[in-house]
Amino acid sequence: MFDYIKGVITYLNPEYVVIENNGIGYQLFTPNPYVFTINPKADVTIYTYHYVREDVIALYGFASREEKGLFTKLLSVSGIGPKGALAILASGNPVQLVQAIEEENEKFLVKFPGVGKKTARQMILDLKGKLHDVLPGAVPDLFTDVERLDAVTSESEALDEAVEALKVLGYAEREINKVIPDLMKEKLTTDQYIKKALQKLLK
Repeated sequence: MFDYIKGVITYLNPEYVVIENNGIGYQLFTPNPYVFTINPKADVTIYTYHYVREDVIALYGFASREEKGLFTKLLSVSGIGPKGALAILASGNPVQLVQAIEEENEKFLVKFPGVGKKTARQMILDLKGKLHDVLPGAVPDLFTDVERLDAVTSESEALDEAVEALKVLGYAEREINKVIPDLMKEKLTTDQYIKKALQKLLK
């Protein structure tokens, strides 16, 4: 129904962003809202997926068509819903995900929140050999392609936001607490904290 929305980001939190276009604010649930930045002077294009079920109507937003394509493929897997698909994409490394599916690497796939052995096996059965059209050849980190403006929050606020985002993705507080000491060693943006934490949590 909607392919993309172009407008300005007016609000974001760990679960979603609001993009305004022609006076209408669209709520878009995204893998990592902090790849976007609130800036009323900068237009942003977000690729959308309109999710409709009997009890749910929602818009999901992505920084690229490739990311949207992967989300759509993940939704076709039995046992994976929108929230689970977003958590998987939030790792920020789609190439690694595709490689794990192609190589039948269940050990890597079960590291994602909400993905057990049964779901990992289902991902392999349903998606192996079917992702080349989404990621033809080598694809760079999708999240690095989004233009980032200077961080407007302090280091502590950025880390707090990252922790909240990780909780939304399904990580337990005890898991998050294990990586916080390493995160505190550097001054990063919220997006960078999230990506670094996910790299450590997926090891």
